[in-house]
Amino acid sequence: MPGPLASLKVLDFSTLLPGPFASLLLADMGAEVLRIESPTRVDLLRVLPPHDQGVSASHAYLNRNKRSLALDLKQPEALEVIRQLLQDYDIVLEQFRPGVMERLGLGYEALKAINPKLIYVSITGYGQTGPYKDRAGHDINYLALAGLASYTGRADSGPLPLSMQVADVAGGSLHGVIGLLAAVIARQQTGAGQHLDVSMTDCAFSLNALAGAGYLACGEEPGREDQMLNGGSFYDYYLTRDGRWLSVGSLEPAFMKQLCTALGLEELAALGLSPQPAQQKKLKDALKTEFEKHDFDELCGLFAELDACVEPVLTLGEAVRHPQLQARELVTEVPRGDGTTQRQMACPLKFSEGLPEPRHVGAALGEHTDQVLGELGFSAERIDQLRAAKVIL
Repeated sequence: MPGPLASLKVLDFSTLLPGPFASLLLADMGAEVLRIESPTRVDLLRVLPPHDQGVSASHAYLNRNKRSLALDLKQPEALEVIRQLLQDYDIVLEQFRPGVMERLGLGYEALKAINPKLIYVSITGYGQTGPYKDRAGHDINYLALAGLASYTGRADSGPLPLSMQVADVAGGSLHGVIGLLAAVIARQQTGAGQHLDVSMTDCAFSLNALAGAGYLACGEEPGREDQMLNGGSFYDYYLTRDGRWLSVGSLEPAFMKQLCTALGLEELAALGLSPQPAQQKKLKDALKTEFEKHDFDELCGLFAELDACVEPVLTLGEAVRHPQLQARELVTEVPRGDGTTQRQMACPLKFSEGLPEPRHVGAALGEHTDQVLGELGFSAERIDQLRAAKVIL
């Protein structure tokens, strides 16, 4: 089964998380992704713990279904290889700071001259323009500058470092894939490619969907625990007697009625949508008291029988074993290359025609160098010369 993106061929120059997660989605959907990796500079994902059979589990997951070409881009001979690849690979994904690819002779304008149909996706922290374009940053910095951290967390303890990389993935990876596919559709209509500038800070800023709309239209500045959905209402997490947590999202009256009835708080159900902070506090305090009277398993059993938008906070191991996630087949076995497999998270997108089976875990550095150069017509002698000159690994 080829997959819906089998016609796409992507040169992936990215490292770390945002670019590789984007190209993972493309590869899972059938695109041919070739990673261009430095033979001298270590990709941190290759050494990030934990390790499975000596290989980083994160690298094995984020780079599955992709081939690896180890190429020293600082050497002139490397440009010869890239130029030939661009005759066939007409999408580039890169994640360097602005100007780096230009200095290497691999900027958009230079590569567009080789292939006018080229779609060139740049994922950076702050974008290709603006006073911060050359500034270093990480996920926590992008969320801070985008305003998201200002109303995330507890009022008495400040913002919280989130457990997943929102700006990297929801900002960079997903917006990068959306923009890339939109550019592919445009190219089908016009025959021309284009450069896509994806700023993780820009995209994180756009995730202020509700609070941002309220501030821009009404001047209402959100703060921690003062919004309906950020802890300023009953919509929150509740501690059980035995130290576990449940999530309560019973916003609609029908759900609130079931929640309050189950806990013997029928008289408070009408407070669920109250805009009055005092009434929300009354409801929230009552819910806290009732949840703390019961153990986790007891409450899980109670709310499993109700449609009240109350669900347990699961550990990752519990989530993997949950019947809903198992029914959705969100864990898959991916071949390692030695006859064994590694358990990984599956592609979450479901197509009626299905997706191709995972082909292999993340490749070893330069694992496909000889294969790729052979496909380009390089002789074994020329490959040996490039390896001797340390252009390739």
